[in-house]
Amino acid sequence: MEQQDWNALTDEALLAEKKKLKSAKMLHAGLIGFLAGVLVVGFGAWILSPKKQVGFLIPMAFPVIFIYRMVKNSAKNEALEAVLKERKLK
Repeated sequence: MEQQDWNALTDEALLAEKKKLKSAKMLHAGLIGFLAGVLVVGFGAWILSPKKQVGFLIPMAFPVIFIYRMVKNSAKNEALEAVLKERKLK
């Protein structure tokens, strides 16, 4: 989402953004849970495998990177949440 001046938006526009934010949060929570499950299963499979090859753990870095980017991206929405709270639109 691009940087916006949240204070310049009307209440209706802010409520529309709030709705988008809520659905995005739900999607991110589901994806983070799925990726965490992939990590747990992959790491468990690596532990139980007879050959402990380090190369098997390399693909496990992708879910970690995606989880990190989603959590970091959610910090950008704090400005919108602050404006919503300031205007008492929550």
